[in-house]
Amino acid sequence: MQPPRDSSDPLIRAFPAELASDAGAALAVMPDPRLQPHASFSVAVEGRQVLIPGRLYNDEPPTDAVASLSSRQRQLLHCLYSRHCDGMVRQRHLEKVAGSTDPWVVPFVVQLVGEYVLEILVVIRDELRDLATPGTCGHRAYGQFIMDNPAFFARTQRRAVSYWNCYYRGSYASFQGYPGCTLLDLLRSAASDRAGHPWPNLTPAGARVDGYC
Repeated sequence: MQPPRDSSDPLIRAFPAELASDAGAALAVMPDPRLQPHASFSVAVEGRQVLIPGRLYNDEPPTDAVASLSSRQRQLLHCLYSRHCDGMVRQRHLEKVAGSTDPWVVPFVVQLVGEYVLEILVVIRDELRDLATPGTCGHRAYGQFIMDNPAFFARTQRRAVSYWNCYYRGSYASFQGYPGCTLLDLLRSAASDRAGHPWPNLTPAGARVDGYC
């Protein structure tokens, strides 16, 4: 295995500073990118800003290289590949971490709630069902993340509605039947309980949607 990458690598900034060594080890097994990461976004994780790539263009590393990593290093690798440009690659790696309640995993999962791959939404919905139960680790972790990043979550809500309106109204005539709606309900519930007041619902009450697509 190659030595961990230098801490100046921008992808290391996708995680809190105390994980820099583990992130560097994960990056060391990743093939060089075909293109540079695209459209990074900033969110707060436990009061610290991280910069997560919008899309990643590295091929997947060999299985034996991944197996050489520690469990935490593999977790960070899977988080990064959940930002891959190929939706099937995103789903494969998401499935490895979607059930985690570690705070640095949460933004990678929430970002995917506002994207367009239906199969990924179903994976997240199935993994986050316990968000409906106050007091669980997931309920606290996701609720706190949304409280710390209200503008990011507002954008996530709007994007989820937009993708449903553009691509899935033929399968789900009402937004209420769409898996993304279930996820947003769960996330708002966690945020509402954490904040002590109802979290703003930016999704449509009925089937009619104006101003999207």
